[in-house]
Amino acid sequence: MKWLVLLLGIAANASASLLIKLAQLPSRQAPLINHPWLLFLNWQLILGIALYCIAFALYAIALKYFPLNVAHPMLTAGAIASVAILSVVVLDESFTTTMLVGLGFMAVGIILLTAGHH
Repeated sequence: MKWLVLLLGIAANASASLLIKLAQLPSRQAPLINHPWLLFLNWQLILGIALYCIAFALYAIALKYFPLNVAHPMLTAGAIASVAILSVVVLDESFTTTMLVGLGFMAVGIILLTAGHH
């Protein structure tokens, strides 16, 4: 169950980032300081904000089951990796070999962090 909380937190965080990016595309109406009501017309932005709130709640729950030095890096690295992959698949952004190596190093780091957790 505790691992599911972490995975859902990662998914909520990464989905929120993707939705907020989609909300900023030229075809959407991003809220402006002089037109704040546009916020209510952009469902992707609203859903992204809601998912960040859910991700925060799941993070708080995860801290009941994991030490901070495991939960935070796992959630952060998982979200970073997920966003990197989603940005390529959904937004057609570039992905380089260097980025792949960086994700590999993150994965090794997370494995080492969790291996020391009992």
